[in-house]
Amino acid sequence: MKIISLKPDHDGTIAALDASAAELMYSYEAEKDSFPRYSTITPTAVLDAAGRLDAIPDVIALGGWSIMEITGERPIAAGYYGLGQGSEIVGETTIFGRKVNFYSSTHERSHLWGSYGLSPFPLGMPCYALIWEGGLGDFYEIDERLQVVHLGRVMETPGIKYAFLYALADPKFTFPKGHTRREDAGKLMALCAYGQIGSPDRDEQALIDFLLPSDVYPLSKEDLRNSPYYNIGVTHQKFTNLARRVSDAMFHSFYTFAKKNLTKGYPLLISGGCGLNCEWNRRWVETDLFSDVFIPPCTNDTGSAIGTAVDAMRHFTGNAKIKWSVYSGQPFVFDEIDQTGLEVHPVDYNQVASALLADKVIGWVQGDCEIGPRALGNRSILAAPFSRATHERLNRIKNREAFRPIAPVCLEEDVALHFDLARPSPYMLLFQNVLDSRLEAVTHVDGTARAQTVSQEQNPQLFQLLTSFKAKSGVGVLCNTSLNFSGAGFINRASDLLAYARAVGLDGFVIHDNFYLLQTTSRPA
Repeated sequence: MKIISLKPDHDGTIAALDASAAELMYSYEAEKDSFPRYSTITPTAVLDAAGRLDAIPDVIALGGWSIMEITGERPIAAGYYGLGQGSEIVGETTIFGRKVNFYSSTHERSHLWGSYGLSPFPLGMPCYALIWEGGLGDFYEIDERLQVVHLGRVMETPGIKYAFLYALADPKFTFPKGHTRREDAGKLMALCAYGQIGSPDRDEQALIDFLLPSDVYPLSKEDLRNSPYYNIGVTHQKFTNLARRVSDAMFHSFYTFAKKNLTKGYPLLISGGCGLNCEWNRRWVETDLFSDVFIPPCTNDTGSAIGTAVDAMRHFTGNAKIKWSVYSGQPFVFDEIDQTGLEVHPVDYNQVASALLADKVIGWVQGDCEIGPRALGNRSILAAPFSRATHERLNRIKNREAFRPIAPVCLEEDVALHFDLARPSPYMLLFQNVLDSRLEAVTHVDGTARAQTVSQEQNPQLFQLLTSFKAKSGVGVLCNTSLNFSGAGFINRASDLLAYARAVGLDGFVIHDNFYLLQTTSRPA
């Protein structure tokens, strides 16, 4: 049985499962291949995904959504909210003249079953689940019979409230009531590190008391025109202090609920866009409330198509576990490129490592795209981790604010030498404190980093490069940031990569087995 699943609206994705093998075939995100971030499903993604199947699928699955997203009004298919009766639609539809099974379940269920299906825990092991995102802030329990119990809603719209905070302080934000910018949550996470440690003062507590109650939606920046934080500027110390206090208060609300109500020691599954908050993820690991914590690499809505496909497979087969790889995205397109001004060499890992050690910044392409929003060594920009100047150069290349951190990638076997959390972090979803003072380029202002760990089995090419770099530098760590035009998904074709390299000043790039070095005259001054 083949299942193809589509996620509507932002973070549009098409995923396919082979239910007979219980395996993810692919997950194509519409933003990849340099389409705008958070794109809805594109014709390109549809055609590429359909081309991977040798026949019409047995099941078409459509993730539930709502035209009025957060309010849940005007449902698309099964809609946004719901777990019980009425939260799934089962029937038939016709595609290209053939009748196939049709399945839809709610967006809420897509997160729940996506995190369960991708998790390493065996079928039937009871789990707790946390979904926290734009519209949901809820805990659940999944028992050994795959029955789901809703344990409670801690907070409505936690993700929106978190992003709204950045908008409140940013003079450039002028969106109308109820709107936020999807990229602001990640920026606020970076700014929290600049906040001073301490308890909330009167102004901070007043804002927390206004923002966190569950009935505050939709939010309007203009309703807070008299707030001391209105258009104060996002890097103002008074605002970064506030950001830290609000972040702590939001986590504490969820932790307090979990400590009281999640008492059986089951593993915790985390999904939703707030699952990209590495500092919060680290805190969940350290609570000791759970036997383990799992956050999938596509924890935000990029994993919703997979979740709906898993839910469909559970409905038709009784199984809700799949085999999968994080490198299940689109294959790289090697179209024709103008090689004027390029030196082309067969890949020699020692040569690439030497270039990185000489402070070259290198684009790195291997295999198929990563799923989810984090570059994990197949669509990356790599650099040596030692210099603050490298950090500044990378943020200029990425057209990002100077306060944004640059993540490291580290040999899994060496993680304890450089960072204080000695456990694998293959999806770059946990904060670590940096122990190695040499790693200036990847150390955030508060001494933390969000490292990706790499083993030979996980990514042999990146593992070999890190091993070669360690042999030359003594350190198996590199800077690793995403290979993308500003405001777009990962670069996924050679012509775009060359244009990008020339535009932003990369020193070279690797595509599979070839190393392309840009001659000095072909790079911007």
